[in-house]
Amino acid sequence: MSDPAAFESRLEKRSEFLKQPVGHSRQGDFIKCVEQKTDALGKQSVSRGFTKDKTLSSIFNIEMVKEKTAEEIKQIWQQYFAAKDTVYAVIPEEKFDLIWNRAQSCPTFLCALPRREGYEFFVGQWTGTELHFTALINIQTRGEAAASQLILYHYPELKEEKGIVLMTAEMDSTFLNVAEAQCIANQVQLFYATDRKETYGLVETFNLRPNEFKYMSVIAELEQSGLGAELKCAQNQNKT
Repeated sequence: MSDPAAFESRLEKRSEFLKQPVGHSRQGDFIKCVEQKTDALGKQSVSRGFTKDKTLSSIFNIEMVKEKTAEEIKQIWQQYFAAKDTVYAVIPEEKFDLIWNRAQSCPTFLCALPRREGYEFFVGQWTGTELHFTALINIQTRGEAAASQLILYHYPELKEEKGIVLMTAEMDSTFLNVAEAQCIANQVQLFYATDRKETYGLVETFNLRPNEFKYMSVIAELEQSGLGAELKCAQNQNKT
């Protein structure tokens, strides 16, 4: 008769294995591998409609807006992008500083994007003030050749004088639509700008203690925040 304790141990190991990403039995090693691969994000040659060296001055005249108030600049930024199919924001100085300081010690993270069936994970990697995202499956299959599918551009040029940081984005529309890109962008604020210790703790765990990281915690946090609910609802309505 087989040993019940040994059988239980095998079950535990199988259960642990099922929690790991495809093709890897050790999560910590996998996350380190992901981080190494995502270092290449932002260093790839620009393709699929992404702008090389997308500067603030390429969007509008910085000298001209310096004479305006933060509120006026915010309105100009919002009006400029309102008619465009993209993601944009005006981030208060204090919030950006918090995000930026945390990004220095924890430059990589995982976001969960609601899909019709379940969720798809996207990995984010800070490269200077740019935040590059690509699907986890893209990294698993393409490794260092995985290209960015979404880039968030942050412009701190007016931060000291006006107390705001401007943000806009570019995405590969063959992989993401604007609502999906917005959901990912919102998760940057959710995880990096939070006052809730447990929420930012997931970012720290991913970067500093990868063996302890639980993928489902990201989904649980997203669902608790309600950020993905609207997108999930829209996808369900689109089901044929």
